[in-house]
Amino acid sequence: MSRAPKILVFDSGLGGLTVFAEVARLRPDAAFVYAADEAGFPYGALPETALAPRVLSVIERLIAQHAPDIAVIACNTASTLVLPHLRSAFPNLPFVGTVPAIKPAAIQSRTKMISVLATPGTVARDYTRELVRAYAADCSVTLVGSTTLAGLAEDFMQGAPPPDGGVSRETAPAFVERNGQRTDCIVLACTHYPLLIDQLKRLAPWPVEWIDPASAIARRTDQVLTDQVGFPTSSGGDPVRLAEAVFTGSKMPGPRLRAALRSFGIEAVSLEPMPLAFA
Repeated sequence: MSRAPKILVFDSGLGGLTVFAEVARLRPDAAFVYAADEAGFPYGALPETALAPRVLSVIERLIAQHAPDIAVIACNTASTLVLPHLRSAFPNLPFVGTVPAIKPAAIQSRTKMISVLATPGTVARDYTRELVRAYAADCSVTLVGSTTLAGLAEDFMQGAPPPDGGVSRETAPAFVERNGQRTDCIVLACTHYPLLIDQLKRLAPWPVEWIDPASAIARRTDQVLTDQVGFPTSSGGDPVRLAEAVFTGSKMPGPRLRAALRSFGIEAVSLEPMPLAFA
């Protein structure tokens, strides 16, 4: 194809920017639409019966309005539940999902003690437990469902640094000591959490490997664009990247968030209101 690919990166809020940054690094030639379903945030608090139709309806509207060549679901909570439904509903559009990086954590761990830091929704999914059984059967795996960490990451992007105490309370259960061994790998199973990586590292009671799947998602996106959709691999260089952020809420981002978006290379911002009743 002679034109640039259009890539939709979708999340419940701002966490997917960590995935967007890695995809944009591999595909600087692409046009991007970053869609934040802030009207539905946080997905981890929604029951499955509400989350699935919400994501399907929002994605349907985004596809109709933006006609992407590929959609990246940069949200563990949504991917572990809705990805099969999306692929069934939109069979002509390739989807790349985000799932807890349990397999690489199990491979990297020397103590065979790993933790999965996620939203309560991701922790509760059978899919997550299936990943543990399939790839970490030889490990002691601690699943930690944080109710507030994603919100703290959103606050951080809005210019409000999270209090150390609040972050430590949410992450403390992920650090386990048993029989002289310690957790040595923590899976960041919510794309919001890498936004706080500097604070997470500083507050950790001992050094661990923080497993962020963003680079692997980017490589998979590039592979699908090339092998399945037919776009050539990016030739490199420094082309102008077209990137727009779309928010489903009712208010435009304030100056601090706009500055944060610019730091990711996103200048254009628009509203496409989709209240929860929309689903």
